[in-house]
Amino acid sequence: MRYEVLGDTMPAVEVFFDAAGETMYTQSGGMAWMTEGISMDSNMKGGLGKSIGRMFSGESLFMATYKAERPGTMIAFASTVAGEILPVDVGATGGMICQKGSFLCAEESVTLSVALTKKLSAGLFGGEGFILQDISGRGMVFLEIDGNKVEKQLAPGEVIKVDTGNVVAFEKSVKYEIETVKGLKNIFFGGEGLFLTKLTGPGRVVLQTQNFNEFAGRIIRMVPGR
Repeated sequence: MRYEVLGDTMPAVEVFFDAAGETMYTQSGGMAWMTEGISMDSNMKGGLGKSIGRMFSGESLFMATYKAERPGTMIAFASTVAGEILPVDVGATGGMICQKGSFLCAEESVTLSVALTKKLSAGLFGGEGFILQDISGRGMVFLEIDGNKVEKQLAPGEVIKVDTGNVVAFEKSVKYEIETVKGLKNIFFGGEGLFLTKLTGPGRVVLQTQNFNEFAGRIIRMVPGR
């Protein structure tokens, strides 16, 4: 399997199948275009339990699997918002923890499952929900980034505090916590909400410059009649 990321503002990834039987899967509606010679199968990948877990983590209940019926075929998956597409070799990284909604598509050998935060408070008050996505296995996965990508390589014990909506993914060696903003004035007038995501190294952290949920909320507030 080969791939090429196309475009700058609203990118897409074209995946080229070199052999019959190679597969990619995505959430329902994720495919943008494809050549002839590719079959589609909509299914609850991993069974009902895992499908419901994916639904709570921001993905669709059903996944669409695309299989090459012959070599030399191609399929493309497009991003849903302006930003970037991040290719990740899951086997080389040992897997990653991602925020909900960041998954675009992956090879069949990659497993997408639910990852619960270690502390209940992180999920109840963290802003992005209690359920994260655990990406494991081997092969390529492609993640959506809102705005531009920023990567940090944290040293052991090094800490970075981030607005939760600006976190895309981090390696499993990185510790994830939710920290309360200190000071009543900061809480009520700071404009940053009550909580920040605290990431502690070692490991790679991928951030995004845009929080699309916050952006969408601002647009909604400007709609007449609200």
